[in-house]
Amino acid sequence: MKKRNDGIEKERSAWGGIAQEDVRLVGERIRMADVSAHTDAAQHTGCMRTIKLAVIPGDGIGKEVVPEGLKVLTKVLEGSDLELETTQFDLGADRWHRTGDTLTDEDLEAIRGNDVILLGAVGDPSVPSGVLERGLLLKLRFALDHYVNLRPSKYYEGVASPLRIPDNIDFVVVREGTEGLYCGNGGAVRVGTPHEIATEVSVNTAFGVERVVRYAFEKANARPRKKLTLVHKHNVLVNAGHLWRRTVEAVGAEYPDVAVDYCHVDAATIYMVTDPQRFDVIVTDNLFGDILTDEAGAVTGGIGLAASGNINPDGAFPSMFEPVHGSAPDIAGQGKADPTATISSVALLLDHIGKPELAAKVEAAIEKDMADRAAADKAGTPLVRSTSEIGDAICVALA
Repeated sequence: MKKRNDGIEKERSAWGGIAQEDVRLVGERIRMADVSAHTDAAQHTGCMRTIKLAVIPGDGIGKEVVPEGLKVLTKVLEGSDLELETTQFDLGADRWHRTGDTLTDEDLEAIRGNDVILLGAVGDPSVPSGVLERGLLLKLRFALDHYVNLRPSKYYEGVASPLRIPDNIDFVVVREGTEGLYCGNGGAVRVGTPHEIATEVSVNTAFGVERVVRYAFEKANARPRKKLTLVHKHNVLVNAGHLWRRTVEAVGAEYPDVAVDYCHVDAATIYMVTDPQRFDVIVTDNLFGDILTDEAGAVTGGIGLAASGNINPDGAFPSMFEPVHGSAPDIAGQGKADPTATISSVALLLDHIGKPELAAKVEAAIEKDMADRAAADKAGTPLVRSTSEIGDAICVALA
């Protein structure tokens, strides 16, 4: 059973700078924890290993795309040394309407007992804005210390894109997941009057920034191009921005093979549509990462194809994998939703649990299905398929 890092808040409050030696020591601890998260696979070679999966379909089309992700996951595990044990969690709008609960302590404790989580989508127009997003989605990310939000962006040949030449787009955004403006640190006074004041405070700690920056450098170092781009706005956001800049410089000294550059966030949004091929690994804060990854999804064919992982690299808590898209209540229940993003999230999940060869099989099956779609479009006979039919086709492509 994985041990929880109960000292994390103590370390966060005690962290007092980014001296090179401190960075090196924390980095070594993170690397060791990341390795230990995958040692089970090596220790169980030749034996069946059970993966405990928490399943949260959530709202809207989440209830339709998650079964397709599970279908593909079950198929790709056939003949492997892994078996799946799933637990369904009834969380989302329906539960809130019935009980008023979003995520109870009992729910959270039960979810903690799993190895990984597969989430569909969260949000419903019948629930006040922010109730489910903060009370369920963000609460999971913060309580399980998902300090890395990993969002790959890859263009599949033949997919419709707003770009004239979308070829060779293949980059990863490493978004900080537990700090920044999403902490809920702020408030409002004199609400409803002409003198109302509302504040949102961005919290950035040296500890929190360093660990996500280190993760991004590890990602960049493992990729062929070995390039990392910090995206921020340190000419205006001088406090947080310069903490990020100094941290990248300090950690980067340990990765001499990784080329490092910097973009202001406004420039990055321009490059995303004019020259997305310039990016390899982007590291950025919570808000900027949220916005940039949606834009990245748009240029690579839509967020309906975009996957994400909310990662706890230390292995102290289960990581969570989900499509970038929302609950799309306008098409929910009609079998129109494309489950590709959820299935791609399953590939991220497989890679996370130490099965990169199975992740590659899922990605190859997705690529084949996307090629089939492109060929049908080119022939003037576009494929019209239901959610489950797309899942079936990707399962067939796995064979």
